[in-house]
Amino acid sequence: MSIHGAEKPITIPDLRRMKGTPQVWLTAYTTPMAQRLDPHVDVLLVGDSLGMVLYGLPSTLSVTLDMMIAHGAAVVRGAKRACVVVDLPFGTYQASPEKAFETSARVLAETGCAAVKLEGGVEMADTIRFLAQRGIPVCGHVGLMPQSVNVAGGFRATGRTENEAAKITADAHAVAEAGAFAVVVEGTLEPVAAAITRALPIPTIGIGASPACDGQVLVIDDILGTFNDFQPRFVKRYAELGEQISSAAARYATDVRTRVFPTDAHVFRQRK
Repeated sequence: MSIHGAEKPITIPDLRRMKGTPQVWLTAYTTPMAQRLDPHVDVLLVGDSLGMVLYGLPSTLSVTLDMMIAHGAAVVRGAKRACVVVDLPFGTYQASPEKAFETSARVLAETGCAAVKLEGGVEMADTIRFLAQRGIPVCGHVGLMPQSVNVAGGFRATGRTENEAAKITADAHAVAEAGAFAVVVEGTLEPVAAAITRALPIPTIGIGASPACDGQVLVIDDILGTFNDFQPRFVKRYAELGEQISSAAARYATDVRTRVFPTDAHVFRQRK
């Protein structure tokens, strides 16, 4: 089914029905950005990547629940048709299904978003099931999981060995069987991600995975060129706004220092 051009807000059941139809996901963290992306995407993901691209943190591990709620609410205010999904930050859901429910309920209530996303496969299946049975839509996340970067030993593609491929596949199936409406597959060897997509009844959303996935997600700052710490292999740049921002700031600074700005057109005079 095609959602593009529809005025009606996109729902979780809509996304489920889009299995096999390319879904467009992008991260967003602010109201103005959400407003600009909303007409073009199916899902606005308020990712915990905001810790790195907005706050300059070295990883997502220091992101707090209050940060996610503040930015989630901002994105919801800017979204008219796109479905808004908010990441659960590290340490706010892993302890128990009950803790995950408490966190998720707060996120949904205080942001107005449609769903939450959490990382983990087989080990999080009971939690996903607990949430789904209590009316909280959940998007899973398997493969490379940024919140587990310390265990993994860094950001690296996975699925290269038979054991890794089997684990990711088992994780994806566990997430789907537990009741997730979709699953993000990140940093996973292409044939493995493609096979998972064919096997699962729910949409797979790839990031550094496979063009065969049912959708793709990228970090908005990566595709716009405003986050320059590093560029992952799976990122395609669609603009170089970082350079334009620097250039604009430099021209402004020159105008101020040389008194070219402000001109008479930019100041207030007493009306005659």
